[in-house]
Amino acid sequence: MKAKEILNELKPYKPGKQMEDVKREFGLERIVKLASNENPFGFSPKVKAELPKLIENFQIYPDGYTGKLREALASKLGVRNNQLVFGGGSDEVIQIICRSYLQTGTNTIMATPTFSQYKQNAVLEGTEIREVPLENGYHNLDKMLQTVDHQTRVVWLCSPNNPTGCHINQEDFYRFMDKIPHDVLVVVDEAYYEYVEANDFPDTIAALQDYPNLIVLRTFSKAYGLAGLRIGYGIANEAIIAKLDVVRGPFNTSSVAQQAALLALEDEEFLQHSVERNKENKQAFIQFCDQLGLSYYDSQTNFLLVQLPVSGDQVFQHLLSKGFIVRSGEALGVPNSVRITIGEREDMENLQKKLKEYLTLNSDF
Repeated sequence: MKAKEILNELKPYKPGKQMEDVKREFGLERIVKLASNENPFGFSPKVKAELPKLIENFQIYPDGYTGKLREALASKLGVRNNQLVFGGGSDEVIQIICRSYLQTGTNTIMATPTFSQYKQNAVLEGTEIREVPLENGYHNLDKMLQTVDHQTRVVWLCSPNNPTGCHINQEDFYRFMDKIPHDVLVVVDEAYYEYVEANDFPDTIAALQDYPNLIVLRTFSKAYGLAGLRIGYGIANEAIIAKLDVVRGPFNTSSVAQQAALLALEDEEFLQHSVERNKENKQAFIQFCDQLGLSYYDSQTNFLLVQLPVSGDQVFQHLLSKGFIVRSGEALGVPNSVRITIGEREDMENLQKKLKEYLTLNSDF
């Protein structure tokens, strides 16, 4: 059996440690997972209340057009119904974009480090990968523009960026869009859009009217708390969406995910509650880092990438033994750091205590 040769060079996505595995390994009763930027405050109680109804009719295929959610989301965003494409998380939309636009002989441009699935899916299509290093956690848009040539098909902008949390401001975004060739697709991945506090964050949905080569990605996995159901979406002009729909599987989002997302979309109270609690707990964690003299990236998300005087792997392993799963920066392309999802206040206070104890004993801190 001969698969694609490139598969010999790639590894599957490796998620963080699972909680049950950590419990067994260290003999712990409770684990706090702060590694995958999930919503620690759960999901909309309206979704939970409707769960008995959501699990009916499993014998029937889901709505392949995602009709009800499409209509509600289009109304909320102020776009037309045919400007939306849905996927199993925004991850699948990324895969669909790569399958639609990339092939051998083309190239695609992205920052580094950034969300790993841009590169993973692009490599599978045989395209050339061009990576432009971040500057202090931010996209170097000028350098990205210089990297574009006549074979460039897709440019990826993760804003706020994962793993640094830094955003692309309005002025830089519009300058970039004005200069990029009109036949190059620009993908702005806004998975953490709901958490953004910056006043200069661009209105990318409004920008769709002026830039037919733009697609914006968002998800229900983060602030809406539906990571386990896998549903995300892209917004673009009708011509782009029509191409993506050819590649998209006919029933690629489940009935439960569609219905839950619709209920979550309507529950503004839960969304705002989650965002406010994240803001408060993140600010408290920032103050802790300031007190310890730990530097961190400017995060507009529900996580903080903290720079350390020791290896991120060491801190990861120590916190793991204490019942906290975080993400080592070594695995993300940022040595001597850890990416920590903002959790419940009590959990964050306990984590801060364990982190301070370790750094006091194991570094010049």
